[in-house]
Amino acid sequence: MHLAYPAVLAALLFCTGLYGVLARRNAVLVLMSVELMLNAVNLNLVAFDVWLRDALHGGQALTLFTIAIAAAEIGIGLAIVLMVYRNRGTSDVDRLRDTAEGHEPAPNDQTAPNNQSEVTA
Repeated sequence: MHLAYPAVLAALLFCTGLYGVLARRNAVLVLMSVELMLNAVNLNLVAFDVWLRDALHGGQALTLFTIAIAAAEIGIGLAIVLMVYRNRGTSDVDRLRDTAEGHEPAPNDQTAPNNQSEVTA
């Protein structure tokens, strides 16, 4: 088998994952796209390991390590996404940008106190 076939397939997988990361708004779909990119890298590692005929199979060993890291990453990532969804009610990436800065109410927010309409006792 030629090296070009798995390399082209890995490039297509990686480009699809990159498009998913850049274009998607849902955090779960972004995590799935990252996994697609990691699988493209794993395919390249195994393909080059077979092509080079490495006696120690370093590419395959590194692939197993990458799979273990990806499993831990997706577990922690999904836990974070679920907690954010429970707290905020959305998993939209664009609406979660204020997480690092802290939540400041918008000027037209109905929950913000209005000094003119407050009634003091």
